[in-house]
Amino acid sequence: MEDRFGHHISYLRVSITDRCNERCQYCMPYEEQDWLDRSNVLSYEELLRVIRVGAGLGVSKVRITGGEPLTRRNVLWFFEQLQAIEKIEDIGISTNGTLLARATEDGITTAQALKNAGVRTVNISLDTLDPAEYAKATGRDYFDRAIEGIDAAREAGFEKIKINSVLMRHRNEHELWDLVEFARERDLLLRFIELMPVSTTEVLTEENFLPAGEAKKLLEFRLGKFEARPNIRTNGPASYYEIPGTGQIIGFIGAMTNLHFCETCNKLRLTCEGKLRPCLGSHHEFDMREVLRDTSMTDEDVAKFFLDVVDRKPEQHEFRENYQPGRRMVAIGG
Repeated sequence: MEDRFGHHISYLRVSITDRCNERCQYCMPYEEQDWLDRSNVLSYEELLRVIRVGAGLGVSKVRITGGEPLTRRNVLWFFEQLQAIEKIEDIGISTNGTLLARATEDGITTAQALKNAGVRTVNISLDTLDPAEYAKATGRDYFDRAIEGIDAAREAGFEKIKINSVLMRHRNEHELWDLVEFARERDLLLRFIELMPVSTTEVLTEENFLPAGEAKKLLEFRLGKFEARPNIRTNGPASYYEIPGTGQIIGFIGAMTNLHFCETCNKLRLTCEGKLRPCLGSHHEFDMREVLRDTSMTDEDVAKFFLDVVDRKPEQHEFRENYQPGRRMVAIGG
């Protein structure tokens, strides 16, 4: 699949739930979240059908997100079915990590069960190494669970484990070096991510926004000049650099400050209630659930829907154009 601007679409991010066991400010900042009725959430069978049709159109990578995807019942069964879909070569999951160390009925960790079910890569959110700050930022005192989950992921032996840290001025800028050291000691790929205006307008302000370029300079002041590694790609928009002396690779994702951010975009997003979104930073979304639940619609109709949405993919996001969030990030998919 290719859109009007030359974006080659091979990556589908699929949210399987809007539920989460944490309350991060930039994703779901308030307790008063209006959860979707279960009947409005796509069934596993419907999700698998979408992915199967997408695979026939060129989708080769799928990342499962939420909310927190591991809060949904029977999620391991879903991953087992997912790995059986032909042409899906790369399965990943985005998680806060707090449930990865949880034991399954088979007596293994959830992380190991995911690895056994074909998951290759795990993205884990971790913005701070201070337990008190973690509780403040997430609304939950789950720091130890998150670290245990990271350790469980390492023990499971995933092909790649990425730590995603959202940059927040006055919140974690003093921890940048600690996060780098944490990742180095555990052989994890750390990416620093700029805040984006999602969820509510209060999420992103001049007061709390820390540009990726400034974070890089702060790190270089202590660690030395980084060397760009443009040959390193991870199916996303991160720019990677090597830290002198250690050879450690870290990434920066600058949706707000990188004017070339969208040039290599290769993804679509499917929300848990069946909205297919061609761009995170655009209000455009198209209701695939109606197609899936219309018994007269064939897989060919679903494929046509895919192609129509790809044709509507914008050239770039609208985050720098006084973007007003339509709904919270937890409802879109992380």
